[in-house]
Amino acid sequence: MKILQLCNKFPYPPKDGGAIAIFNLTKGFQYNGHHVKILAINTKKHYINPDIVYDALKDIAEFDFIYLNTDVNPVKVFINLFFSGLPYNVERFISKKFNKKIVELLNEEDFDIVQLEGLYLIPYVKTIRQNSDAKISLRSHNIEHEIWKRIAHNKRNILTKKYLQILANRIKKFEINSLNVYDLLVPITQRDANILNKLGNNKPYQVCPSGMDIEKISEDIKNVNYHSLFFIGSLDWIPNQEGLLWFTENVWPKISIKNPKIEFFIAGRNAPKKLIQKLLNFKNIVFLGEVDDAFEYMISKSIMVVPLFSGSGMRVKIIEGMALGKVIVTTSLGAEGIDVKHKKDILIADSADDFEKEIEILLENKSFFTKIGENAKTFIVKNMDNKKISAELTEFYKTYLI
Repeated sequence: MKILQLCNKFPYPPKDGGAIAIFNLTKGFQYNGHHVKILAINTKKHYINPDIVYDALKDIAEFDFIYLNTDVNPVKVFINLFFSGLPYNVERFISKKFNKKIVELLNEEDFDIVQLEGLYLIPYVKTIRQNSDAKISLRSHNIEHEIWKRIAHNKRNILTKKYLQILANRIKKFEINSLNVYDLLVPITQRDANILNKLGNNKPYQVCPSGMDIEKISEDIKNVNYHSLFFIGSLDWIPNQEGLLWFTENVWPKISIKNPKIEFFIAGRNAPKKLIQKLLNFKNIVFLGEVDDAFEYMISKSIMVVPLFSGSGMRVKIIEGMALGKVIVTTSLGAEGIDVKHKKDILIADSADDFEKEIEILLENKSFFTKIGENAKTFIVKNMDNKKISAELTEFYKTYLI
């Protein structure tokens, strides 16, 4: 098959959950013998040098991109709020240049599948229909309106909360209106599939979680700092910022008082200066910013904390951590969409007291800590094999190409 993946940001380097989910599936397509082309918006915020991309992708996929500044503009936010029915989040990614490039690619080559990597590519469906007979697939990475509804719920500022509620409602309306304009639906979790079906999806669907390259899962557990906590995630993402601040303010002080030698390592790119300043007000926090090798960083640390109270879809960093045999302590929302069991594959805590209790148990009981990590890795090997997941998706596609 010939597959065109349309992306609202370039999925390389694969350092955040969305990029990892896209890039791993691209590799899976290539491994299973399919020709893949990526057309992405190269944003100012996540700009990538074309030469770096070429070296990384030359044996995996062809690629092209259009530069677009998608930074939030207060004037455009105001105009959108009062003079547009579209969510600002969607409007930011509508580009005449990107639309023109889609037309060029579809006229140059016949594709079997055009896979939209997320809701924000829906505005280009009409262009695809006009220029191609390819089946259009929407890979739904999350329930988009759910993210913003949850973020709004957690805000204290009345004006900010009100705006985000309006945004969430607009996104929900757009999300519902976008149902069934595609031919095939590819949710990232079964939970998301159930929600989209309930909202009105009547197209065939195939759940496609973010897979892992099983043969590359490291067995190297040398030099692990057992008495360490760590966090890794994009620090320009609001749910990560909120969760991290909540943890450092409500949980970390209690942990560090009881365990004065323990350190909490924090890694992630694009952290706002205000966030860094707040984090460094606490003792024994080591802020590393963006790390060169996320896997090396994760392997060397012990307990991974993922304090999420907003968001949707699948938390890919949790999948990565489990694959490396890390013990994950997260919220019910953090584990949402991953069929794990509390105290078997992962530890779930929804309050400051619960987070503290679960972490203390891990620090005091190394055999329990080891068992959870082993179970986590076994879960990933059994359920998240990237080659198998991508093969199942392409077989699903083939069924509807006849």
